[in-house]
Amino acid sequence: MKQPQHRRDDYRHFQPITTRWHDNDVYGHVNNVTYYSFFDSAVNRYLIEVGGLDIQAGSVVGFVVSSSCDFFASIAFPEPIEIGLRVGKLGNSSVQYELAVFKAGEEQACAAGRFVHVFVDRSSNLPVSIPENLRASMTVLLMEPTAPEAL
Repeated sequence: MKQPQHRRDDYRHFQPITTRWHDNDVYGHVNNVTYYSFFDSAVNRYLIEVGGLDIQAGSVVGFVVSSSCDFFASIAFPEPIEIGLRVGKLGNSSVQYELAVFKAGEEQACAAGRFVHVFVDRSSNLPVSIPENLRASMTVLLMEPTAPEAL
């Protein structure tokens, strides 16, 4: 089965990330678990800066309930990278983010992943509707439905 293409123009927002010396593993490239940190940082920075998420005192928080990542090419310190961000699905209390790691200036992603946030009340940990300010910031990133790729 052919892997789907993950190109720069498939994403709505980009967050620059600076790789760090300790991101490299003994094999000389950024370790796979670090990609999840890149994804988490890009999404939360967007939610804080654009959506107004208050991570310290807000009544609503997002819990990651599912995640995955596929790897296509290595990155290593000291490469500047950008995390592409889009929203694949937007529900009442949950959102699926779709992300990709790009070397600065390159069109093809080195890795692509997704994770799902469920928004909950901070005190009860019960799901709640996504607050309007956050929903509006996510809607801007929402992908339009596309036809399935030919096999």
